[in-house]
Amino acid sequence: MSAEGRHTFLTCYADTHGYGWHHVDLFVHDAQGNELNWVHWQTEQDGPDGADAATARVEPTLRRTTEWERGVSADGSEYWLADAAWADGADSATAGAQHLPGPAPSGTG
Repeated sequence: MSAEGRHTFLTCYADTHGYGWHHVDLFVHDAQGNELNWVHWQTEQDGPDGADAATARVEPTLRRTTEWERGVSADGSEYWLADAAWADGADSATAGAQHLPGPAPSGTG
């Protein structure tokens, strides 16, 4: 958790029910667990590998700071959570951050 009490984390999923929407979510919560912000982007592959590749492409300065932790929701959907931080931020949570695998940013939008 950052000095401001904010918790930034990624959530990715397996398309257990065949909806066809492969994505990763980025959440920011306050110290009480209230959602402050949320954004998502599509992935080409379900699960952590797809999330890492898509995140490296879409948000190249966002780094995972923990390993992915697997969970299963009440409806049987498989998901993973990992803490994250901006590499260019002055946040102590970036200590020990892992570089996400994936293609190098092209520099063009």
